Amino acid sequence: ISVTWSFTAVKKSDKVYEVKATAIVQKPWHLYSQNTPDGGPRPTSFTFKANPLVSLSGTPKEIGKIIVNHDKNFGVDVKYFSDKVEFVQTVTLKADVKTNITGIVEFMVCNDEKCLPPKKITFDIKLQ
Repeated sequence: ISVTWSFTAVKKSDKVYEVKATAIVQKPWHLYSQNTPDGGPRPTSFTFKANPLVSLSGTPKEIGKIIVNHDKNFGVDVKYFSDKVEFVQTVTLKADVKTNITGIVEFMVCNDEKCLPPKKITFDIKLQ
């Protein structure tokens, strides 16, 4: 296993939550930013399943030490994390209810020599 994921929700105010997807990346692997350029490795992406009780604010923020490096294998400057990164999505409940936010994170890891095929992990996070 090259990346270990954990998912949590932290209540910030009355109906506002921060949903956190935390990735612990094992050495020597790199997990790519959502903002990796075309032509490079597959960027990390989040797909949130539509929930009529929840609205999303923007896209997930990346909190971690980002490394920008020219990758000779891809011929572009890649952005990646090599230790730990948190992806934080702000969500707002439209009513005072308990619900879940579900979806898929798709990601790819590479080291200095090779890449592993992209993987998809599903998540289901309680908002309460």
